[in-house]
Amino acid sequence: MITMDFKTELSKSIQLMIDRKWNTHQSDRTYESVIKEVTPKGYLVLDETGNTRTVPCCIPNISLKVGQRVWLKEPLGDLKKLHICGIA
Repeated sequence: MITMDFKTELSKSIQLMIDRKWNTHQSDRTYESVIKEVTPKGYLVLDETGNTRTVPCCIPNISLKVGQRVWLKEPLGDLKKLHICGIA
């Protein structure tokens, strides 16, 4: 006769549902960075993984300088839409 440990099976099932949801989850992420360089195409900043990215600033009528700390927003985890959304 095979017996099942229902607590273990229930726990595994719940963990599986959480893992599936977590792997497909997308949300906005906002984090602090610093301006490394100002270029005609935008501002060179470091993303959360330490890679250099050229991004626009969505704050109207503002000039940012090298070394200034800023907030970056990554909409729905899409690095192509990364932009400066605030000053730290």
